[in-house]
Formats: sequence, C-alpha cells, structure tokens
Amino acid sequence: MFSRRVRTVLLGGLICTCTLTACSSPEPPREDAAPAPSQPGEGADGIGDPYYPADGNGGYDALDYAVTIDYNPGNGILDGDTTVTAKATEDLERFNLDLRGFTVASVEVDGEEAEFAREGDAELVITPDQPLAGGDEFTTRVRYTGEPVAAAEGQLGGNGWHRTASGGAFVIGEPQSASYWYPVNEHPSDKAAFHLTATVPEEWTAVSIGRKESESTKAGKTTTTWAEPDPIASYLTVLAIDRFTVDESRLADGTPVLDAYAPGAEGIKEDAARVGEIIDFLSGKFGEYPANAAGGIYLGEHVGYSLETQGRPIYTRSADLETIVHELAHQWYGNSVSVESWADICLNECLASYSQWLWAEGKEGADLDARYRATVEQLRADSGFWGQQLYDMGSGKEFEGVYDKGILAMHALRRAIGEEAFDKVLTGWPEEHRNSNASWLDFEAYVSEVAGTDLTAFFQAWFHGTELPGDEHLYPGSLSR
Repeated sequence: MFSRRVRTVLLGGLICTCTLTACSSPEPPREDAAPAPSQPGEGADGIGDPYYPADGNGGYDALDYAVTIDYNPGNGILDGDTTVTAKATEDLERFNLDLRGFTVASVEVDGEEAEFAREGDAELVITPDQPLAGGDEFTTRVRYTGEPVAAAEGQLGGNGWHRTASGGAFVIGEPQSASYWYPVNEHPSDKAAFHLTATVPEEWTAVSIGRKESESTKAGKTTTTWAEPDPIASYLTVLAIDRFTVDESRLADGTPVLDAYAPGAEGIKEDAARVGEIIDFLSGKFGEYPANAAGGIYLGEHVGYSLETQGRPIYTRSADLETIVHELAHQWYGNSVSVESWADICLNECLASYSQWLWAEGKEGADLDARYRATVEQLRADSGFWGQQLYDMGSGKEFEGVYDKGILAMHALRRAIGEEAFDKVLTGWPEEHRNSNASWLDFEAYVSEVAGTDLTAFFQAWFHGTELPGDEHLYPGSLSR
C-alpha cells in the first residue's frame, strides 16, 4: 500500500459576464478531447504504515539494490556506491530514499546528475534532471561516505550498525537496519533483489546473504560478491565484518551452505552443524525450502536477539538449537511470505515460534497437549500475559506477545481445525504467497477456507482479544477437558 503526496495544481477559472437577460458560458469540452496532462508529483516520504509513518517511500517500486562498499575497520569509515533499480508507480518530479548518516557525494538518475537534499534523520530527497514517467524503470546511483550511525535502541536490542569488541562490525535490526548502510525504500512491503560487493582489508572477512559469487584479494584487500535474486524485505539483508572462520558445504539438493563463526562463537558449532537436518524437518512441515542459500552468521557478541536474515540468519552469542529452528522457520514465514504492515507481525513470529514446538514434538517426543495445558494453568490468572494482543497490537508492542502467547494460540488453532487442515495451512500458505506479501486478515480468511468453517470467534478470542479466551476456544478439539 502506498501513500502518495501529490502536488496540487490550481487552474484559473473562466469568468462569464451576465446581464439581466442573459449570461454567456463556456462551451462544454468535447467528449473526444484529450484530457489535460497531469503534473508530475512528489513521491511520499513514507510508505503508509501507521506504525512507522516515516519508513519507506511512495511513488516507486524498488526492484534491485546493487550495493558496493569498502569498509576500513581501523577507522570505521564506510565508502558506499549503491545503484537502486526501481519502477515509477506515478509521474514523479522527485522522490525519496531512506539513508541514515553519511556524507552524500553525488546522486545520478539514469546516468544524469540529480539534485539532492537531506531531510530529517533518514530522508534523502532526490530531484532528477527530468521528471520520471509512471510505469518507467529507472536507476538511481548514490555515492556516499562516512562512519555509519551507531545502532539505536529497539524493542529487542540495538537496531543498526554495531562495532564489535574484536574491531569488526555488523548491521542488524527490525524494522530498520538497511538504511544504516545503504539507500533503500525501507519497508517490507517493497521487496527487491539484492547484490553486494564488499571490500575489506585481507585479514578481515565480509559476509552477507545469498550465494557467494566470487572472492579475490589484491593490494592487501579482499573483495567478495554476494547475490540474492529473490525479492526480499530490506531488513533481511545483512553485512558482517570480522575475523571469521568460514565453513562451506552443501545441502543434499545442492543448496550452498556457508557458516561464519566470529571469535567467541565457537560454542554453537555443534548446533550449527544440524542446519541441514533442521531444514529437512521444516521442509516436511512447510514445503520446499524457499531460499537460495543456507547457513548462519554466528556473532561473538551479545546483541539481545537473533535475526532471520535471508537464507543465512545472524545469531547472537547466546543463541542455541531452538533459536536456529526459529530463525530457519522464518525463511518460509516472514521471508518468503512477508507482512504487508507491521501490524501483521504475528504472521512471522507466531508461526516461527510454533516451529519450536513442532521440533520438540517431532524430534524429542514432546506431548504438546500436556505442555499446552500446563502452560495455560500456570498463566491463567496472569492478565498481563493474556492482555498481549497478537494482531494490530500497536507500534512499539509488535514483539510483546508473539513469542509466548503466539505459540499457545497456534496450538489451539491446530486443535480447533484438526490435523489435516492444519497441515494444509502450514504448507499451502507459503506456497500460495511465495516471494510476496500478505496480511494477517488474509491468513484468517485462508485458514477458514481450508478448514471449511467460520473461525471468526476463535480468531477474535485469541488474536484480536486481550483477555483469557473462553473454554470453547481455550480447549478445542483434543484439548477439551
């Protein structure tokens, strides 16, 4: 959904002269007359998400980011050269990209020098030499330099650019992270392909998402290229620079696996070695693995959270096997199928969190009904727990209930619709919406259709409500007491 700010054009009116007996008026326009040409507008400085009004931009659809960076860990300076390929969705005389910090040296649109200005914390306002016509593809090249802005505190930890104790750096965050290192339309509703060329001193290693296409060392610097051809949300891109130990292998189907371990992350190697096993298990639940690459980036830092960056999640030092299961489940729920707005975040987190229970059931023999009942009884009187809304929870509350109440809600849904319908939902939803966006309300309608029953009351009680669900919805199916 785009929110467009269009320049208003006032046209002078015709004045007729009236007498007591007559008044002349202009002739009506001929029906076959060509409409007056519209004036180019200004792409909105926000994409229209009420939770984060300044995030993203209107007036165009991003198609591809070609990012080139040269980073010096010694002084912390990043030199960037990014080309954004996009399609105008309206006639534009100017448009915005999101970029935090840096000194912008130049901007070109379709190879011609463009005017630019900075507004607020993250807006790069660009005025091309010639207006852009709606429907046309265009390229925007931005050259910039500087020390990246330090991460800002988010709901789960710092979002943005981090320096490490070892002298390296990484960028991570949700909902914002990409704008801390390249110009971007920063909202998950505008997904695009991603390509990176990263240069660092040869004693360092730069790791990103997608498939590693090439690597070469010259004059004391190593340059690595990465390619992710599928359209992805920008917060799923990543750059990590450290003295990594890198292991490369392949899944049984040939998908490349790359694991990068920073100093201090050696303790997770045993769990990381099970990535192929986890992907096989989740593929049996959710369908074909949707990413082009696999593996992980394992930090030696305590960030506060791990993130499901595309195909190759990035993990905090305290991550464990359950964390890996969760982040890999996001490759279906959150990455391949992404939210339309941040109000829909349960589509990502409720499903990925429930994958941890599916793993416990399938691999460890856990009795999920018994676990569910015990958890409900323990939390029955906890009004704070039940007061966490799972859909449209409000800005700043996106991650409050989805990891715990969300698991219970998904298990109750499973029992409410039955095993056959639930299995169809788990595989059918990511297949139907692969590489696109959807809303939580779309999901509700889809589940009801698959189940062949009206689930409005159930969804209202669990996902829209803020109280303990009644027994009808709290103990459905085999959970019935």
